[in-house]
Amino acid sequence: MATSPPSPSSSAADSDAPTHDTMSTANGSNYGGIDPEVEENLYILPYVSEEGLRSDATDHRKTIGSSRDDYYPLPSDFNIAALGNNSCRLLALPSELIDAILAYLPPCDLAIVAETCRILHAHAASDVHWYQRVQANVPGEKVTTPYPCRTYRELYAAHDPRWFLPKYKIWFCDRDLMGKMMIVRYDQRRGCIEGYQLLAVSNRTTYQHWPADHSVIIHAFEPQVKLHLDKPVLQFHARRPAEDEGLLGSLGQRFLPEVPMSIHDPNDAMFCNFLMARPLDGATATSRMNGVFPYGNVWPPPAIPARHRVSGVISGLDGDDLAPGDQPTRRAEASDQAFRIRQWMEMAGSPTPGLFLGPGPVGIIQAIQANMGMASRGVTGVRIGEEVITYSTLDPVVYTPTELKPWRGIWVGDYSGHGCEFLLINQPDDEEVSDEELGLVRGPDESEGEWTQRRIDARVYRGRLEATKLTGDPNVPRGEYTFVADDLGEAGFVGIAQEPPFQGTRVVKSKGHVAGTGFLDDKYIESQLMLVSHDRLAQYWVGFGHISFFERVNIDEFVAP
Repeated sequence: MATSPPSPSSSAADSDAPTHDTMSTANGSNYGGIDPEVEENLYILPYVSEEGLRSDATDHRKTIGSSRDDYYPLPSDFNIAALGNNSCRLLALPSELIDAILAYLPPCDLAIVAETCRILHAHAASDVHWYQRVQANVPGEKVTTPYPCRTYRELYAAHDPRWFLPKYKIWFCDRDLMGKMMIVRYDQRRGCIEGYQLLAVSNRTTYQHWPADHSVIIHAFEPQVKLHLDKPVLQFHARRPAEDEGLLGSLGQRFLPEVPMSIHDPNDAMFCNFLMARPLDGATATSRMNGVFPYGNVWPPPAIPARHRVSGVISGLDGDDLAPGDQPTRRAEASDQAFRIRQWMEMAGSPTPGLFLGPGPVGIIQAIQANMGMASRGVTGVRIGEEVITYSTLDPVVYTPTELKPWRGIWVGDYSGHGCEFLLINQPDDEEVSDEELGLVRGPDESEGEWTQRRIDARVYRGRLEATKLTGDPNVPRGEYTFVADDLGEAGFVGIAQEPPFQGTRVVKSKGHVAGTGFLDDKYIESQLMLVSHDRLAQYWVGFGHISFFERVNIDEFVAP
């Protein structure tokens, strides 16, 4: 096809449209249509159908896998005593087979095996097995040292049960409407797990008129993505276990749902605790999310596919409203897809928690006892501005591009006065279809390569594309759709752009999400999505008369310290 999108009128203007310096121009002139930076303009925008955009709580595509199987290693009624006292037949196997079998065990089970007898201890305690467990949780970098520990077994125990943090690497939170995005990684130079906020800025100072329609303005977008390395959001340092501390003691008997983090200057009045989270069962999560924003304080919200969903806390509460069942009481109840951070400030002169902390669980008990002792003497710590922030990760399947779903990924977009925001672009899987169902017939003069490419294109330009905010703004918050293209295929096809800078680009119908401050009176408006490349998209906001860009973010660039 060689048609132009019908919305903009054709123009014979020079393709080298002049650029303008936005720094010297009033805000209103940066848009060819209705100015989105004027709040009252929201109410004069025509809206489009919201069908399929408000009922995600029961959408099976938004739940990935079986949450229970992901984190319950054994049936709840499992009883080892019921297995009888027969001799261990495993010991009769060659050493190579024993090691091959142990390689499939989860870390806690491997630690239990190490406590059964001397022979199995020699196998299960081998650093060959524990190196594999550590490396499996450190993507993008080859681990070469257990520093500061003596062995990889000690290193694994030192950061247990928090290895899931660098394993899934991408974490986003529910704080206020804006949220925050964090990359967690393991730094083997210091043996610590740490998380830093991901930021993006654009040095955009120019715009140009679209040659296809001079009333439409194209905003330049050159984002710079980086980590805020000056201040970690999360940090855990490895602790070498005591000489007489067995592996089972390190892994199996020290589950604590809430532990302190020491990530700030000792003189800083800000303190943070790390909290494990307990997943909601599917029925409870669905029931709570059936309402309107904030969807029963379930995190992540319904627009984002997830294995686990947990209870969040309303931003701004002094303290938290978590129910007892929201926190795990044992390892098997803890999610590896979500966690919480409790943070607060303390008045000068209050007892400093960090002063009482020794190594490990003993230190935590000492801290509790010390604070109780101070309280008994009439000295109490006064917490100010306490809040609980809930973080969740993304399953790699929703942001890993494939041959047929090439736009899946983490993206950064231009939101004008709100700056840069991070998005998840997901393309839900479609049912497989045959060439006949797609109306594909090989032409008599078509080469094998041309026929193969046409079959691929028919499957690539098909189905739905969803762009969901991982970080938000005061109008449309984190966890909400920012735009949706219902069909990249013929049903949504607008045309092929003919004028620069989008010449040859496929254009499809989309719906853009807008709202007033505080996410009031939200609605969807007419827009068009331009599929510039697999790493760059453009969104034409028809009512606003402007085009903004989105670029793919390579998360792996930020995983290795």
